[in-house]
Amino acid sequence: MAPSVPRTRVVAALRMKQIALDNQDRTIRRLRAQLATERRGLTATRKELKETQVALEASHKVIAGLTEIGLSMSKKIEKMKVKKQLVKANHVECHQKFQARIHEAEDSMQAQHLLIEA
Repeated sequence: MAPSVPRTRVVAALRMKQIALDNQDRTIRRLRAQLATERRGLTATRKELKETQVALEASHKVIAGLTEIGLSMSKKIEKMKVKKQLVKANHVECHQKFQARIHEAEDSMQAQHLLIEA
């Protein structure tokens, strides 16, 4: 019996080592599967990030274009305001000249009536 006891212990030790190796193998396979899943997730995230970046750049271009249009419109509006002020000033000046002519004509007519009556 003595010789079989060490042999049984060796077999048991080998069996324990085999179980430990099997456990490590399962752990490694599980970790590799997790790593593959993470890589797929990272790839999807990178793709989404790239799409978002492209969309953001397009948005920036649109905003820049709209800003340029807005500035152009502001300049046009300012020019139109200046033109409107000039037209209004010109109108007031013409109105005053026309009123002065009317007064002159009225004064002239009154003077002629006074001459006719006298």
